[in-house]
Amino acid sequence: MIPANISLDTSFVLRLLVAQPLDQYHLASRFLQEQRAAQGTLHVSDLVLAEAYFALQAFYQMPKDDALAALANFTRHSGVTITPVARAVLALPNLARAKPGFVDRLIHGTSHAAGHTLVTFEKAAKKLPATVVIPIS
Repeated sequence: MIPANISLDTSFVLRLLVAQPLDQYHLASRFLQEQRAAQGTLHVSDLVLAEAYFALQAFYQMPKDDALAALANFTRHSGVTITPVARAVLALPNLARAKPGFVDRLIHGTSHAAGHTLVTFEKAAKKLPATVVIPIS
């Protein structure tokens, strides 16, 4: 018996996003449907979203816009839960062209939600609240 609270790994999420290999896609899809029918909670962490984002681009050659759209669509329609930070970041307009980008905004959002100040060398992060950019001389 599978527990009611489940975290999905990147390999599982990718099968659902790209339907490859097809047999694993069918297994993942069936598992997802069964868990939803049983009212299980399926969680996808920020780290899994970030890893899937990079895999979609690097391995599957998906443009940033398409990778972000696939992740946003998946998180909206699959019945999985994600963090409020990830939900807010995925809802940002023009995220594929935003500086800082998707993963940096996940990192910042997690830091900000915890009440921390993020320290970085990333110049683009200066527009984010509670962020200190260390100047490079």
